[in-house]
Amino acid sequence: MVEGGLDDLAKRVSQRDTDAFQALYESHLDTVYRYVYYKVGNGQLAEDLTQHIFMKAWEAIHRYQWRELPFQHWLLRLARNAVIDHYRSMKPTNSSLLDPVSVGVDPEIELAQSEMVNTLQDAVRQLPDEQREVIVLRFIEQMPHADVAQHLGKSAATVRVIQHRALQALRRLLEQDEQRGARVERERSAAGGPAVESDAPGTRG
Repeated sequence: MVEGGLDDLAKRVSQRDTDAFQALYESHLDTVYRYVYYKVGNGQLAEDLTQHIFMKAWEAIHRYQWRELPFQHWLLRLARNAVIDHYRSMKPTNSSLLDPVSVGVDPEIELAQSEMVNTLQDAVRQLPDEQREVIVLRFIEQMPHADVAQHLGKSAATVRVIQHRALQALRRLLEQDEQRGARVERERSAAGGPAVESDAPGTRG
């Protein structure tokens, strides 16, 4: 493990220090992966894009100015551009959310947790791009308002407004999903058998 704080490592990376870059790769890999995953909703694709982002980061490292921008912010800008480029190059597809099976977890509990996560992810992906970006940065990456504002090139006050609108929209989407689920349950009870809703979150192929 390379010794030194993040600022020191970032300075050395800007001078093309491969050991320092490896240390920053290890400390930021999960952050970049989570950001991309919540954008694309597919684990394998998120892994591929994450590796592509770090390769791009190394190729462009001579353009990184460590005094002007935290390394994580710079990486997330590259990640954002990579996701945009991906969607521009691909036709829209409905990707299933496939996660590795957890070991030693009660399958019923895992299923319930998976359904809740899928429902939330489905709702987040229905938000406008700007609102989705703020939700991911604030609540997945847990970035403060000031850092999100810097990342998006907006004021902190504007970010708070976007966040408020995004949370309102998410609440409406989740309430609609809950009402849809309740309706399906009523139909199942009335019919005396299972009811299948083709557009339920988490069942899209």
